[in-house]
Amino acid sequence: MNEQTKKNLDELYKELRIIRTYDHAVAIIDFDFETCAPVEGRGDEGDVISYFANKKFAISNSGKMKRTIGYLYGHIEELDELDRILIRKLNENLEKTAAVTAKTQLKWLKIYNQAYIDWLKAKEVGDFSLYKKSFCAVIKASKEKVALRKNALPDLYDNLLNDCEKGVLSATLDKFFDELKVGLMELIAKIKSSDHVIRRDFLSRKVPIYKQQEFSEYVLKLNGYDFKRGHISTTEHPFTNEIAKNDVRVTTHYFENMFLSNLYSVIHEGGHAILMQNEPEEDFEHFINDSVTNGMHESVSRFYENVIGRSKEYISLIYPEFHRLFNEELSDVTERELYEAVNIVEPSLIRTEADEVTYGLHIVIRYEMEKAISAGKISPAAAKKEWNRLYREYLGVTPKNDAEGILQDVHWTNDFGYFPSYALGNAYNAMYLKRISSEMDFKGAIARGDLAAVNDWMKKNVFAEANRLTPEKWLLKLTGRPLTAKDFLEYLNDKYSEIYGF
Repeated sequence: MNEQTKKNLDELYKELRIIRTYDHAVAIIDFDFETCAPVEGRGDEGDVISYFANKKFAISNSGKMKRTIGYLYGHIEELDELDRILIRKLNENLEKTAAVTAKTQLKWLKIYNQAYIDWLKAKEVGDFSLYKKSFCAVIKASKEKVALRKNALPDLYDNLLNDCEKGVLSATLDKFFDELKVGLMELIAKIKSSDHVIRRDFLSRKVPIYKQQEFSEYVLKLNGYDFKRGHISTTEHPFTNEIAKNDVRVTTHYFENMFLSNLYSVIHEGGHAILMQNEPEEDFEHFINDSVTNGMHESVSRFYENVIGRSKEYISLIYPEFHRLFNEELSDVTERELYEAVNIVEPSLIRTEADEVTYGLHIVIRYEMEKAISAGKISPAAAKKEWNRLYREYLGVTPKNDAEGILQDVHWTNDFGYFPSYALGNAYNAMYLKRISSEMDFKGAIARGDLAAVNDWMKKNVFAEANRLTPEKWLLKLTGRPLTAKDFLEYLNDKYSEIYGF
């Protein structure tokens, strides 16, 4: 590395440390914004978030940064592997934002923050009309954002998808979702034809929140979440936030009469957090620790939530503590009844409460709607009507109000493109499930409570290069095969044929 290159790299790292400080501040305020901020205080907090985020944007897109990144991109072969990854990422981001002014960026940030506030109010009363204005503003902001990009893809939605899952476009997803939809429909038909009845009367019993809180901490610790570097709080729509390297926070939402909702929310968000707490130290040192794509992330969270968390072995593992803690409310529930209950397959309205099988159809609906709205085939004003139509057609259910319909997810307070990541995550983890099962006694480790062995394998194989590779290359290196829905469908058929006896 010549002296000029070293000088530019040192200067870049100095600026990135400043940007990381702004990120840290924004993350803390945003966590407060979504968890404990009073209703009337959210507007002010949103303005503060926008202010600091815009300061970060100004530094990231300054002439100085552009020159530094431009120089390093031109001398990229002099850099080590991780710095090359960093420079390619920063250069790509600059190409997306080169024509964006700080004023325009601030306008967009305020739109997203206001959208979250309006969504909360609209969801509380179940009325989409109260959110429609913000929904239109979010979509308009997405269009403006893509229109200003230097090397934008021809299709609006492909740009948004690529932002969430690099290299994954609608042409690939169309084929993937077609295969997934057909396979899920066939499996659902088999399950419907089964005469096996799963006990469910206890699922709506009231379980005190303080007991659910204790159980939440138990399963998080059991799964490997480090509370010395983490915290759990509550929110309307659960999420995980990496505040800093040693501060990864999870959130949940407690319902007294839906104890399983919190349990699997916590396991899901804990999966995200376990990945974040186990990223390589070198990734933080080289500022690439936030490069894991949404699909990769969801593969991990849904691996812990479903593949591990809804397995027979895991239910057997947690059953003694479940029986001890909830003895007063659920003492008559056997281990097998609990296992079957957490795996009931039944079309429902709420995505986050959906079973493993029908869950994919919730994502298909959102994917088809995002594509159609992005292409102008459905107006934002008509989105509610289309949502309800697709739920009737694919799942045979109709929302009673918009809170259990189009307003149920927080995701549309920001750009489209995230939802397909959930389905991709299922496909990814079903593919690497085959590998982990061939290299270790996976089920035995869960049954023994040796989640440390599972986490160690995940750290070495799934997490190690997730920041460094595109989804396509990561999946090929991890499994030796390109994306397919086949493994996931096989996993579901094997599991549910045993439960439902077909």
